[in-house]
Amino acid sequence: MRRLPWVSAGAVGLIILAAVLAPHIGLADPVGMDVAHRLAGPSPTHPLGQDEYGRDVLSRLLWGARTSLGIAFAAAAISCVIGTILGVVGGYVRGIAELLTVRSMDVVLCFPPLLLALLVVTLLGPGASTLVPVLVIVYLPSFTRVAYAGVLSVRGHEYVTAMKVLGAGRLRIMTRTILPNIAGPILVQFSLAAASAVVLESGLSFLGLGVVPPAPSWGLMIGAARGTMVQAPLLLLWPCLALTVTILAMNALCDGLRDMLDPHPAARRVSWFSRFRRRAPTAPLARVEPDTVLDVRGLSVAIGDPAEGRYAVRDVSFQVKAGETLAIVGESGSGKSLMSLSAIGMAPAGVEVAAGTSGMDGADLLALAPGELRKLLGDRIAMIFQDPGSSLNPVHRVGAQIAEAIRAHRPVSAAEARERAVAMLRNVGIPDPERRARAYPHELSGGMRQRVMIAMAIANGPRLLIADEPTTALDVTIQAQVLDLLAALKRDGGLALLFITHSLPVVAEIADRVAVMYAGEILEEGPTAEIFAKPRHPYTAALLRSAPQDDGPAPEGISGTVPVPGDLPAGCVFAPRCDKRIEICDETRPSLFRIGPGRSSRCLRWASL
Repeated sequence: MRRLPWVSAGAVGLIILAAVLAPHIGLADPVGMDVAHRLAGPSPTHPLGQDEYGRDVLSRLLWGARTSLGIAFAAAAISCVIGTILGVVGGYVRGIAELLTVRSMDVVLCFPPLLLALLVVTLLGPGASTLVPVLVIVYLPSFTRVAYAGVLSVRGHEYVTAMKVLGAGRLRIMTRTILPNIAGPILVQFSLAAASAVVLESGLSFLGLGVVPPAPSWGLMIGAARGTMVQAPLLLLWPCLALTVTILAMNALCDGLRDMLDPHPAARRVSWFSRFRRRAPTAPLARVEPDTVLDVRGLSVAIGDPAEGRYAVRDVSFQVKAGETLAIVGESGSGKSLMSLSAIGMAPAGVEVAAGTSGMDGADLLALAPGELRKLLGDRIAMIFQDPGSSLNPVHRVGAQIAEAIRAHRPVSAAEARERAVAMLRNVGIPDPERRARAYPHELSGGMRQRVMIAMAIANGPRLLIADEPTTALDVTIQAQVLDLLAALKRDGGLALLFITHSLPVVAEIADRVAVMYAGEILEEGPTAEIFAKPRHPYTAALLRSAPQDDGPAPEGISGTVPVPGDLPAGCVFAPRCDKRIEICDETRPSLFRIGPGRSSRCLRWASL
């Protein structure tokens, strides 16, 4: 973390202090005239001299600071608060809210700021009471657009999705997760707006459309000094110098505060999140076995309008039982992560669940109202994301994030939640948990961050844990530790684990059953030992051949690439890359055949394999 910018903070503090104390430090009357001594130079009585009416320049300079800074700070603060609210709501809620907030500001931007200010002041008349709302209108669009842009860049980050999985509401996400991450750009914009407002107020006062004489203002002082700059050039120097120093000090202070308040070692441009769609149930839930935790049947997920036929997931069915690990394995782009998010009602914006059900405890997760789903997410359902560096909120300490997950679902005090957070860190094997709980995510190693994510996920004792490639970014030693930890949690607590990965060695170590996924379809499913010993689909066999082995032949790559949604082959989706295909494979889309107890394959030639 960076230190407080003492130089700029001291300069701004002195300027504000001088303006505040102006009526109490025995200065001359700022509007009192002494025409006999007009344009007099500096003297013990008047340290900066006297102006064209014999008024004390120092007194008018400090009283002018009260006027100029008061108007500037008031306008910048009001436009900052209103603009940030409009930008955050418009960027997060989208839809009609975006139209009414962000797009309406584009209309204001069509007018040049100075001309807009001149128009309003001309209609309403000059004066400080008119300048504040005028400047608010001028600077409101800039704050709205900065906040809106920040939301658009942050809302897709995994730590925002993680808050959604925890069951947090919109207001909490916008204020606790999104707003701290865009505070830096907003703070910089505040400094620019405040400095610009000082200049604009001075310019309007210079033109006679701002502060009404004889009230002191830096703009009025500059305007008056222009006519006497030959006889008394210092009268022009003092207000210009005060204006320049104030603007530079304010900009430097806001830049320093942005860096100081940002706990990450490098400044970020971060950022925001989108609405989730949910679909009414298409069919009643089928009866399931008592130990089944998650029962997904006929799940189909479309990108955009389902009528356009771009399905990223098609007719996927599986079950996860208590104390069991089901591994979903396949290449990148196969639809594993999208399927898992959609199965728990978390299909992202632009994606729509077109068919299917996802049953848990007798309820269809895809048909629950947002409030009901939030009660389950982070409580009975938890998720671990692939990259803990982006899943954890970088501006909050890890202990506070775990405590927040607990308090979102448990009626406990903040102190008790902190104690439970430390206990969870201890349970997942983090040394010195009290100290680590006070650390920021960037202060921890990759393995520790992943353990923090696991601690947060299991904090409320979930029945289902979805792990989306949780070991991809870790080295093999830390990977083994994380896998052992997950296995212990499943063994001791009867946890149902849905493990998503593309690593077959990881599958062999942790999974009880395997579902092989490709191009949005499950091509083969069965017990792990049987899948590895006798694969019944060419894609499964190709994946096994591509995996490195301690002893045996070198890995063999799979030619070609995974097809994109909306551009699938007419027959088997794997046919263009399959070395076992025959003519019928290019013409017929196979269904999922039951080939034995707990075994299935989507291959027309499974028997011959």
